[in-house]
Amino acid sequence: MIRSTFALPVAIALLSILGLLSALTGDGGRDLLSWIALAVPVAAVGWAMRVQRR
Repeated sequence: MIRSTFALPVAIALLSILGLLSALTGDGGRDLLSWIALAVPVAAVGWAMRVQRR
């Protein structure tokens, strides 16, 4: 039960860390990776806000 509760928040946190580290360590492909990885939490918040309004 606790794994299923925290699985998605942990995955989003790991993606955020990956995005921040890739943004700090390189250019080119790493910049693209950082943009994608850091867009996931923003998209998750937007989705949660849309679902909550319904």
